[in-house]
Amino acid sequence: MNTFTTLFLAALAVSSGIEYWLARRQASHVRLHRDRVPEAFRDSVSLEDHRKAADYTLAKGRLGDVGRIVGIAILLGFTLGGGIDAIAAIWNGFGLAPIATGVGIVLTTLLASQLLELPLNLYQTFRIEERFGFNRTTPRQFVIDLGLQTALSIVIGAPLLASILWVMDSTGAQWWIIAWAILMTFSILMSWAFPTLIAPLFNKFTPLADLTLRARIEALLERCGFHAQGIFVMDGSKRSGHGNAYFTGLGNNKRIVFFDTLVDSLNHDEIEAVLAHELGHFKRRHVLKMLAGTSLVTLAGFGLLGWLSGEDWFYQGLGVSEQSHAVALLLFMLVSPVFSVFLQPLMAYVQRRYEFEADDFAASQTRARYLVHALVKLYRENASTLTPDPLYAAFHYSHPPAAIRIDHLAAKI
Repeated sequence: MNTFTTLFLAALAVSSGIEYWLARRQASHVRLHRDRVPEAFRDSVSLEDHRKAADYTLAKGRLGDVGRIVGIAILLGFTLGGGIDAIAAIWNGFGLAPIATGVGIVLTTLLASQLLELPLNLYQTFRIEERFGFNRTTPRQFVIDLGLQTALSIVIGAPLLASILWVMDSTGAQWWIIAWAILMTFSILMSWAFPTLIAPLFNKFTPLADLTLRARIEALLERCGFHAQGIFVMDGSKRSGHGNAYFTGLGNNKRIVFFDTLVDSLNHDEIEAVLAHELGHFKRRHVLKMLAGTSLVTLAGFGLLGWLSGEDWFYQGLGVSEQSHAVALLLFMLVSPVFSVFLQPLMAYVQRRYEFEADDFAASQTRARYLVHALVKLYRENASTLTPDPLYAAFHYSHPPAAIRIDHLAAKI
């Protein structure tokens, strides 16, 4: 057995074992605390709602267990199982230009992977989300969304992929720097264009009609020095009962978006506090910091790929005889998560720290108790568990666990 094959299988076993162990801890901890509402939430969350959140978390966890097994099977099937070689053989048989062949190999593999995972997505939407009262998506809407997402992946992804493959094939040993620059430019452009060109394909965005709330929001934006192209309400209830709010876009194309479910469930004070939290991310430059961090990681990844793409053992160790830049890129996309699993808790820690900073900013611009009230409502209505396993949360949670976050804010009331 190739040495890299052994290393790959060992890394896969370790990363999968860690994920399984953490999932078992999470399930045990949530189940243990299912019948007792934490003290901090006794007056705001009923035992019935607490049990619903626990059961929802456990149901998603069980599906996650199945998803990990399916993911491992798909990864091994495409690599050591010969799937990529088979797909490459089909595309090579068409006699197309190398770049067109490479694009075909990569997109076919990625789309096949999504197709194999489709039953899990269907079960998540029409069994778990339906059972807990969150699903609003019809089978027809699901099919339309899937078709539109697939079409966009091809229409947008194919030219980007062709550009990167051309750079890999044509610009010499330092191709990875140029390829990185292309990808980051594309990412920034898509972030800028998303609010007006892509998001409206999936949802309807209407200007916020509540004039009183709009005036309060505009006053908050002025105090914070934030300029947006508009304040919109999105018909999120078309697909889900979950509520949320977010900023989208870059530069002069920024928008503030509220889910209609959130507008319906929170009062004006609470909506203003939630928005102040989101503004905290802007004022503390979290988006720019995350973009800078992502850029550095992506650059390092392309540099590593630049070396691996020229090594025979990289292909052979993953069970692939077809050696090309397209296959190297595809293998790197499929395999790198196995080796980078230990970056996850570091990234989660940074994100949680940013959430605390955004909460602090919100408390300085509005009343902390309004944000507490809003968060408790969102925890309850989204069936978010109040009792996650601490180690699981440290590894996976991008937001602080509910009790810790509320306690942090309570000190500012």
